[in-house]
Amino acid sequence: MSSSKHSSELRRLALSVLQPGFVGTEAPDWILRDIGDGLASVVLFSRNIVSTEQVARLTGQLRAENPDLIVAIDEEAGDVTRIESATGSSRPGNFALGTVDDAELTEAVAADLGRQLRTAGVSLDYAPSADVNSNPDNPIIGVRSFGSDPDVVSRHTAAWIRGLQSSGVAACAKHFPGHGDVAVDSHHDLPSYPAGRDEIAAQALPPFRAAVAAGVRAVMSGHLLVPAYDPDLPATLSRTILQGLLREELGFDGLIVSDAIEMGAVTRRHGIDGATVKAVAAGVDAVCVGGESAEEATVALLAKALTAAVTGGELPEERLAEAADRVREFARWSAGLRAAGSAGDSAGDGIGHVAARRAVRLTGAARAALPLTAAPHVVELAPVTNMAVGKETPWGVAEPLRERLPGTTSVRVRGQELEEGTVALESCALEPAAGRPLVIVARDAARHAWMSRAVTGLTAARPDAIVVEMGLPGTTSVAAAQVFTHGASAASGVAAAEVLTDVSAS
Repeated sequence: MSSSKHSSELRRLALSVLQPGFVGTEAPDWILRDIGDGLASVVLFSRNIVSTEQVARLTGQLRAENPDLIVAIDEEAGDVTRIESATGSSRPGNFALGTVDDAELTEAVAADLGRQLRTAGVSLDYAPSADVNSNPDNPIIGVRSFGSDPDVVSRHTAAWIRGLQSSGVAACAKHFPGHGDVAVDSHHDLPSYPAGRDEIAAQALPPFRAAVAAGVRAVMSGHLLVPAYDPDLPATLSRTILQGLLREELGFDGLIVSDAIEMGAVTRRHGIDGATVKAVAAGVDAVCVGGESAEEATVALLAKALTAAVTGGELPEERLAEAADRVREFARWSAGLRAAGSAGDSAGDGIGHVAARRAVRLTGAARAALPLTAAPHVVELAPVTNMAVGKETPWGVAEPLRERLPGTTSVRVRGQELEEGTVALESCALEPAAGRPLVIVARDAARHAWMSRAVTGLTAARPDAIVVEMGLPGTTSVAAAQVFTHGASAASGVAAAEVLTDVSAS
């Protein structure tokens, strides 16, 4: 084979193991060109989405270049939604489903989501999160997890996978070997999971074993250091973890996908190109990129880095070819799954609403104080969310309350504003609520000291206030009436508003 032909073949192999994102609601020319040159996957984000119908046109345009193209999306439902990023998810997230703990309901919600994604032309969903949220201070998982009990998480991970795949969309269990017991956001730096192997086996691995047993064909690696298995390299870059633990011990023979390779946990030390090469060498088959780095130049850089690593001896060509084969095999399987899946965009069939309502919990004080009969003033305490949660995604209780109780007023307060003194709770929260009900909406108050202080201060001034917690319930010292939604999806906000105005609905 001539050197030019060999380099062309290497580039095709390199392109086939990348899963890039792009900007726009139509496919840019460079993406279509790269698909023709061997690119086997693309990833959609909220910036690519206006409606299900528009995404269907977009995926049709992409698949005109390759009918088996893998079209992936990072759609968990709940707080992390792309397909409904403009409106908020019409389905609750994992923590709400784990709280209800009805596996049939979880399967039905995932099947409902799968039908919408399949109608849009999506073939792979980077979900569910199979992480056991055993650290309440975890800044990145939280309500994205089904809970803190490995048995609950295992049960619902399996149900979610069955439901999604019954509708023709492939699931992807993440973030292996478990991102639940960390205190650092891997978007920014490298978290460490310091547990021993026995604890990891008992706490973090059961949901992934359940995922494999349920037929998952894709697993996403986590950018976290697990010293019990590899003291030097994060899971995404560790052959010991990907080959030894995931493939050999858990028996997984499907597609290993990296978490977004541009995340700080791996790029700070290795660069985006170095991290990509090390990931594929370690056993990653498909490199997810483009949540942030969505330019043609990034794909060109990574393809060039992979080919140079092969010619330079850093990456065995057999490993790159093996990864490309796994991608092709998954593409064929997912195309068959899509063809066999049930049709119909059923986002309006109400199962998400039913699930969100079933997840709402009230304290006895709340049940005694409800329903609200006068229009309240709503104070929404807004944290800085992690990068997995779209900043554009609406959340809260004020809007759905306003629909039910016209005259409802509201204010959204951020911690920085309170710390800088540009906003005072007296003037924006207590004064407008004089003579009216006060509703305080929090999101992980126990994890944010400023929010916990605000809730405590407001309820001290107004003991009759109703507190709606839309994150992890945590342990706060608030004695006020409390409502827990176990997530901040649009469906959960509507469910809370219904309970606030009709306590019999709970």
